[in-house]
Amino acid sequence: MYAIPLGEDGAELRPLEPWQAEEFLAHMDRGREFIGRYIALADAAADLESARTFLQGYADKAATDTGRIHGIWTDGKLVGGVLFRTMDVNQHTAEAGCWLEPSAVGKGLVTRATRVIIDWAVEERGIHRVEWWAAAANEASIAVARRLGMTRDGVLREGRLHRGKRYDMEIWSVLAPEWRAARRPS
Repeated sequence: MYAIPLGEDGAELRPLEPWQAEEFLAHMDRGREFIGRYIALADAAADLESARTFLQGYADKAATDTGRIHGIWTDGKLVGGVLFRTMDVNQHTAEAGCWLEPSAVGKGLVTRATRVIIDWAVEERGIHRVEWWAAAANEASIAVARRLGMTRDGVLREGRLHRGKRYDMEIWSVLAPEWRAARRPS
């Protein structure tokens, strides 16, 4: 298995696969309430069977080139991840997303990991538009979109129902020419 270093702090980005369901579930258990504040992932991996099913769904997406999931490890422990929730290589679009357990917050891990997967999507898969959807109340996720150089496209008012509450959803995006220009050394 490959691991991509995310910086000098030893953090790594690695594929997250069904055989890692126990580790994934333990990670979800450590951060379930924090992770689940704005995203359904914490509810989708409630026990070992559902964790394995969730990861198998992304293995199937990888096999059909319609999505990807990667974990972020620090000190050998899974602490979060990034993904392409959707990928449409025919339309050259993808939606990126992320999650972290509380112990990993504030270290720039999501920003660094998302840069890696966007670079791959743009340069290797020919993705032209990468979207980032975040609940308007999720300030940390919106801050990541800003750090990635994304543009706020708009708001879907009360666009997502999560745990019985409706959330406004902000849509952010970056286009391949913008991404390349921002990544070019000055």
